[in-house]
Amino acid sequence: MSGPGDSFWAALPLGNGVTVLTRDADGVAALSKPAGVLSHPNVAGDAPRALLRARYDLDGEFYEWFAGVGDARRLWLLNRLDSATSGLVLVAADGAVAAAVKAEFKKKEVRKVYQALVFGVPREPVQEWRDRLAIEKRHGQIRSSAGGNVLAESRMKLVRSGRGEPRLSLLRLEPRTGRSHQLRVQCAKRGLPIVGDQTYGEFRRNREFAKHARTKRLFLHSLETTFSYTHAGVSREFSATAPLPPEFEAFL
Repeated sequence: MSGPGDSFWAALPLGNGVTVLTRDADGVAALSKPAGVLSHPNVAGDAPRALLRARYDLDGEFYEWFAGVGDARRLWLLNRLDSATSGLVLVAADGAVAAAVKAEFKKKEVRKVYQALVFGVPREPVQEWRDRLAIEKRHGQIRSSAGGNVLAESRMKLVRSGRGEPRLSLLRLEPRTGRSHQLRVQCAKRGLPIVGDQTYGEFRRNREFAKHARTKRLFLHSLETTFSYTHAGVSREFSATAPLPPEFEAFL
């Protein structure tokens, strides 16, 4: 079995700034979204800010649109990013293929790499972070904090530090667990709050940086995703990279 051809991908009703990075023969693809774009709409008013300009089925976890009379097309969402986070979102053009990939996510067999611009400089250039988090839902929103009983593990590597003020560092972050807001909480706990983080960061520093840089975005980016999956008896490796937005290094 092979996925849809070039015409399918060329006609995707992509949202503002969303691009197709790569795809494989089964129809698994990686999209890159800018900060501010929703992985999917939650209410009708969200549609203009969504990944695709199409109806989203919350139960089936797919977008659906019509390319012509009676020509219904679907694209299944395989992962999600917070709207404030830029980078990789994975999709599939076939429901069975989507199920195969999601099975790998459930088995924690997916490698993810993020990069973040933070205030401060880590004490050591490479660290293994292991924390216990408390995760709760407040008024329909997820909030995490240190001091709970949910294990969160990540590997941090310093990419580069700036010399000016405020002192900023670019970090490479590889989560070993997939907890809500894990990287944001772990950075903040170590005195390395992510620039632009309005929930777990530092209000004063964010305000001063935004005034100077003229941007209020969250400086967290989903950079790389790698995994393997099996569909129709065929095993495949999938890997994608979303280029780091230039503003991440512009202030170092």
